Parts: sequence; C-alpha cells; structure tokens
Amino acid sequence: MCKKDRLTYESHVAKSSEASRAASAESSDTQVTEFDNQMMRHAIEQAKLAADEGEIPVGAVLVYNDEIIAWGRNQSITKLDPSAHAEMLAIKQGTMALGNYRLPGTTLYVTLEPCSMCAGLLVHARIDRLVFGAKDAKTGACGSISNIVQDARLNHQIKLSSGVLTEECSLMLSEFFRLRRAKKKALKKGEC
Repeated sequence: MCKKDRLTYESHVAKSSEASRAASAESSDTQVTEFDNQMMRHAIEQAKLAADEGEIPVGAVLVYNDEIIAWGRNQSITKLDPSAHAEMLAIKQGTMALGNYRLPGTTLYVTLEPCSMCAGLLVHARIDRLVFGAKDAKTGACGSISNIVQDARLNHQIKLSSGVLTEECSLMLSEFFRLRRAKKKALKKGEC
C-alpha cells in the first residue's frame, strides 16, 4: 500500500472508530462486555498490520484467563499458504502457548466471521467462545451461509457473539477493497 493510500485508509478508519465504539453489539448467544470490545481492538490492530502487508485486513487474538496468549493476521499471500488465515495462525500459536492441541477455556476474537475452514478448526480445537466483528455474507460459516460452530450434529459447539465493533471492522475491509480496485484501475490506465 503506497503512502497516500495508507493515509486515506487511516483517515477513514479513524472517522468511524468513535462511532463504532459507541454502537451496541449484536450478540447471538452471549452478552458482549467492554472487555470484548478491548480484545476486538487488539484484533483490529492485527488486521491493520495485514493491510500494511497487502493482505486482506483480518486479525485475531486468542484469550485465556483474560490474557492474550496468541494472535494472528491474514498472511496467505505473504506465506504463499491459502490456510494462513488470522484464525489459523492464532490457534496454532495458542496450542504452542498452552502446550495442548485442544484449547478449552479460550475465546477467539476475530474481525471477520470465520470461513468454513477456520470454523472447522475452531470446533476441533475446542475453543469455548468465538467473538467476531463483521459478518461475511459470501463465505461466513458462523451464521451467515452456515453455522458450523453451533451445529448440533458435531461433538462440540461454541458460544458465539457477533457484531462487536462491526462498523470499524467492516469499514476496514470495505476501504481495503476500494483502494485495491482503484489501484488496479490506475494500473490499467498506466497512472501508477
């Protein structure tokens, strides 16, 4: 992302930040707290790092006993790995931090509703709770197109809270893709 694009991006995110903090969160199963908002802000910081690297701005933090034990951001392009989603990287780091491939008692905060790959991982990892910001109407597997994390046919269901700092999370994604489209258009015209 060039310097001009980054300044525009930060300006748009900053304008919506205060409004999104004041907005009430929509909760599917569990009450959303100020602590949830604070943890989502940490996930948003990870998403900003992803955007700086040219990745889709999705960030995640994993919390155990009210402490962040792991974090991740989308790095599929950087790592040449289609599975390098923010959730995947945070969960992998979390298993190392706790020394267990299962993560009971943990909560994952992620800026975008997990896809089916990540939702399946969360079930297998046995996290207790998932908190996400923006819904994903095209690939979201935690309520939008399916709900893997609460499917009663599976051997583990996850408590779910959605809509935490939705506006800020959504704006970050929208602005990223708007800038990406503008850049592609400029390249076609020979302006960059």
